[in-house]
Amino acid sequence: MLVAIYSRRYKTMTTEQVENEALKLRPEARAELAEKLLRSLEDLSDEDIERLWVAEAVRRDAELDSGTASMRDAEEVFRNARNRLS
Repeated sequence: MLVAIYSRRYKTMTTEQVENEALKLRPEARAELAEKLLRSLEDLSDEDIERLWVAEAVRRDAELDSGTASMRDAEEVFRNARNRLS
């Protein structure tokens, strides 16, 4: 019995599984978790930050190449954002 609990407790979860579980939390708990996750990013080195931005750029470029994403004019994006805020 102890072994089963140990294996379940330490099993590897995908990002999607973690997200799904986090979304089941009460709003207050989700806010606390979000704050902790954001705070953890403040501790990244400049090299880590650059590596993450490069990975994000590569991911976005692949989405554009595959047609799963499209480009929008920045002015349109800002105009839509301003309209939503007013």
